[in-house]
Amino acid sequence: MKGTSVCLGVVCGILSAGMSLAAKAQVTSDGTTKTTVNSIGNNFNILNGIDKDNNLFHSFSNFSVPTGGSASFDLTNTPNITTIFSRVTGGNVSNIDGLIRTLNSNNPVSLFLMNPAGIVFGQNASLNIGGSFVGTTANSIKFADGIEFSATNPGATPLLTMSVPIGLQMGQTPGTITVQNTGHRLIEGNAPLKMGATPSGLQVAPGKTLALVGGDITLDGGILTAPSGYLELGSAKAGTVNVTTASAGWDFDYSTIQKFGDIRFSHQALANASGAPAGSIHLQGRNISVNEGSVALLTNQGNQVSGDITVNASESFSMQGVGNNGFAQSLLVTNAIAGAGGNVLITAPQVLLEDGGKITTRTYGSEMAGNISVAANSIQLTGFSSLQPATTRSEIASHTFGVGQGGNVQVTTQQLRLQEGASITSVSQGTGATGNVLVNASEFIELTGENPISFSATFIGAVSGNRGNVGDVTVNTPRLSVRNSAVVGATTLGKGNAGILRVNVSEQISVSGVSAASGKPSEISASASVLPLVFRQAFGLSALPTGNSGDLIINTPRLEITNGGLVRVNNQGSGNAGNLYINADRIALDRSGKISATTNSGTGGGINLQSNAIILRHGSNIIATAGGTGNGGNININSPIIVGLENSDIVANAFQGKGGNIEITTQGIIGLQYRPQLTPDSDITASSQFGVNGTVQVNTIGVDPNSGLIELPANVTDPSQQIAQGCSANQGSSFVATGRGGIPQNPNQEVRSDRTWSDIRDISSYRKTSAVTAQIPQLTETLVQATSWRRNAEGKVELIADQATANVQQSLTCAAVTKS
Repeated sequence: MKGTSVCLGVVCGILSAGMSLAAKAQVTSDGTTKTTVNSIGNNFNILNGIDKDNNLFHSFSNFSVPTGGSASFDLTNTPNITTIFSRVTGGNVSNIDGLIRTLNSNNPVSLFLMNPAGIVFGQNASLNIGGSFVGTTANSIKFADGIEFSATNPGATPLLTMSVPIGLQMGQTPGTITVQNTGHRLIEGNAPLKMGATPSGLQVAPGKTLALVGGDITLDGGILTAPSGYLELGSAKAGTVNVTTASAGWDFDYSTIQKFGDIRFSHQALANASGAPAGSIHLQGRNISVNEGSVALLTNQGNQVSGDITVNASESFSMQGVGNNGFAQSLLVTNAIAGAGGNVLITAPQVLLEDGGKITTRTYGSEMAGNISVAANSIQLTGFSSLQPATTRSEIASHTFGVGQGGNVQVTTQQLRLQEGASITSVSQGTGATGNVLVNASEFIELTGENPISFSATFIGAVSGNRGNVGDVTVNTPRLSVRNSAVVGATTLGKGNAGILRVNVSEQISVSGVSAASGKPSEISASASVLPLVFRQAFGLSALPTGNSGDLIINTPRLEITNGGLVRVNNQGSGNAGNLYINADRIALDRSGKISATTNSGTGGGINLQSNAIILRHGSNIIATAGGTGNGGNININSPIIVGLENSDIVANAFQGKGGNIEITTQGIIGLQYRPQLTPDSDITASSQFGVNGTVQVNTIGVDPNSGLIELPANVTDPSQQIAQGCSANQGSSFVATGRGGIPQNPNQEVRSDRTWSDIRDISSYRKTSAVTAQIPQLTETLVQATSWRRNAEGKVELIADQATANVQQSLTCAAVTKS
């Protein structure tokens, strides 16, 4: 239905243009600005007007240029002006299918063409002016001194000014602007794009601005070119578009606009601001679509920094459909020589890329490719070009083919979905490193499937296919789902080393499924991988990668790996595997789920798991192995509970090298047992087929139930030894029976909570019993008062008392059991 509506709109536009050309194929003055129009056939010579310092004002009742005709602004009588402001007041659409130019000026002259009724540029329309061109369907042009040059309220003698323009006043229903042509003929390959037989279309002088600001804007195969300049497409309603002319290019500000219209690229339309250096492109509207092989292009052919491609949509930005020549639609920034590439910046509530749509930056030189930033509430990437299914995918990607580094890719959204081989990535196919990849999704990320033709996986990450290193990849989201052979990864396929992959998920990670077509598992991995031969030949890759794979760090409350899903660090070449760190509240592996660190011949990576519970079922594995002469990686697990059932194993094995070491700290292991070799049961093993076996150490932390038991005595305690002999009967001794503690009185009676607790343990382990004897306490010495003094032989004074009274014996007491 979408395609039908677009086609109908194009047909209606063509019919309207044809009818209007037949009826209004002319340029006529409305008499308000002294404008003079002389015509010879379809060629119109425009003179005079009203000049104010460097500004010249023209007013027309109709302004249309037929095929093969021209409208020439002749400045013979006003050679010193720099800007022409022209308006069309008659209410008819301007149909331009010929040449608009300026003549006999002492300066490069910029031209404003304002017609609120609408403007249509046919495929033969062209520009030959020395300055910038602004085509607009605004109601009026506002100036710094408050004057308005209005097309809807012209006045008999309008007030005009010499000041600079500061804004375009948009009406409630501004007319549409349409640019028609036969589409580009770009040639894509492992080199900067070539223009091929692309038509010239509407083009301004190098470094100048080409701006179309109106209601809905349609490029139906249209070609817009501003070499090293500024391309502005703005669809705005009900407000003022502020204009700044201080910089080399004119800047347009939409902050006061109340409503926006739609911008549509179709039939291989092209907006091109390439050059030395490249310029910039800005798209501002409500729903912005780049369809059917259309392209917004910046190729930097100089040594300076390129400009940017900026897209601001108030509702949606989409890339859909396939071009006639098999070219997938694209926003593309390329630096070809030494200058740095520009950035691609996109903001929209919804972003949709289908049928091979691409948001891409590339470098072929020594400088960095541009960065990519996409911010939206919802982002979805899916599919590939039906005309080139094996080599295209919908993607957000930065590439380096040279020495320069690939750009960073940052995606910020609430919801992110990728499927059918779509990708968000930074790629190196040269000697330069990839950029970093950062994906933030505040609600969820879902990856599923692969390209059914090429079997390329749906992918978030960074990849190096040559000598360049791989940057870091970071994924942040509450929920991450990786299904049906999709991949989150940092991967090297050549000599470069892979970077660090960080996955931070605040609720749950699910990795599940294996492709029925290709047999590839769903995975989260930091790896050095070997591609099938056809891909190695296509990209010129060596037989085996030699770079090291990076570390993988996962933080999540819940990690589920099921149905052949895989979380791993891996090196299938001669390099070393990285280390794997997982910090999760619960790790669950089921139906051949796997956590692994493996190498082909290098040193195996280590596995470090920190979790409150680890459960392995139905042939699931935690495995660190090495092939060839490599040593198996170490496995360190810290979890209170570890369960392994149905032939699920924990393995650190090697072939010719040394088996890795396994160290487990836990309070309990259920189902798993140490064995020297793998068996059909659930095993823990660290062996080497032809080398030295590793070690397995299990540290059980917690209370040992045997430590609290003591051996009961063989003989019953003699009660006669517990009571002192010789105790008098008048001491008030008593014997108390406390019942049987927590034991019911009979088997049919329940245990009640108010029963007195009794400790019936043998206290002989804690106390020693000695023979009981009646003890006489020591006599207490009685102090008496001194009555005299004397000096002893040493010259010291001594006190002297009378003889103390005799000591009185105290009453006897009973001493029973004494502590040892």
